[in-house]
Amino acid sequence: MKRIIILGSTGSIGRQAIDILSHYPDRFSIIGLSAGSNAALLAEQANALKSPYVAIADETKAGELRDALTYPCEIFSGKTGMMEMAGISCDMALVSIVGAAGLEATLTAIRSGTDIALANKETLVAGGELVMGEAQRHGVSILPVDSEHSAILQCLRGTESEGRDAVDALYLTASGGPFRGYSAEELRDVTPEQALKHPNWNMGQKITIDSATLMNKGLEVIEARWLFDVPPEKIKVLVHPQSIIHSMVGFSDGAVMAQLGLPDMRGPILYALNGCTRLDSPLDPPDFAALGTLTFDEPDIEAFPCLGLAYRALEEGGTMPAVMNAANEIAVALFLDGKIPFYRIPAIIEEQMAIHEPVPADILEGILRADRETRERVLRAY
Repeated sequence: MKRIIILGSTGSIGRQAIDILSHYPDRFSIIGLSAGSNAALLAEQANALKSPYVAIADETKAGELRDALTYPCEIFSGKTGMMEMAGISCDMALVSIVGAAGLEATLTAIRSGTDIALANKETLVAGGELVMGEAQRHGVSILPVDSEHSAILQCLRGTESEGRDAVDALYLTASGGPFRGYSAEELRDVTPEQALKHPNWNMGQKITIDSATLMNKGLEVIEARWLFDVPPEKIKVLVHPQSIIHSMVGFSDGAVMAQLGLPDMRGPILYALNGCTRLDSPLDPPDFAALGTLTFDEPDIEAFPCLGLAYRALEEGGTMPAVMNAANEIAVALFLDGKIPFYRIPAIIEEQMAIHEPVPADILEGILRADRETRERVLRAY
């Protein structure tokens, strides 16, 4: 029986993880659940699963959570409580906390010797060098949950005997989001309601807006650099509106290997939580005859500059990706609150990157300082 804790169980990934793992009651045991502030859903999940450990980041909701639980369990609250949850002895931690908040929890789990199923790309964007170094030091595996990185891992595992020198390129695919084909001028007046209508994937609000700006793909480029130890120039992005090919690996002899599947996150979640070993699952394969055609385009960097900003942050290195990520998180929140227009998201990111003088990102305190100062600057301006 594999013991799992889910950090961020009330979000989209957490809910889908609980759903897919419910098909394998004899193989997985969810021993810990945590949430940011959704005490009602967290209690509902915990009561159904009887998880012995439950944590909520918002200390003001701890009483509500305690009152709603119908069985005896250990309850943690606040930031300290979340770190205690992350440090619980288990076989794997699914980190699906939204944003840079997942960095410290991931490091805590790694330092406790727990393998990581990583659904929080911002962890590697902000602290890739530090996180991968700690994982190596503690003998911990970091397995990607993002469908794109899961796809690359599956392709690479099928060619392990050939060695990484045979890899010529990684191709991350992007649906293009709800505004594929829009010009920069047409994007000026789009609304949060429009941006949240993703054509293919059912995701949380923040990642859905990131998909609409193509920042999500920029974050994935940085994540891929750390997960697979490849230089940025070997990481390519292609717009693939059907979202059937999740990613591809190109090899030095001109061959390309692709991983295909329907746009359903439960597949990569299960693959990661089962240690990259396949299980029979209730998920359906694509109906290729019905699909008919799969298409690809180059991303429009002029209309969607966030992707270019991510490559620039990766090139500059150090704490620059952490600043880019922090500025993006606050800008997305401001857009969702109706305080800035859509086109200001990349502008705010670029402004903050221009201000910042990067320092090495090999110490947690330096990363957190860059993150905090960026957030404070943006919030003061709005």
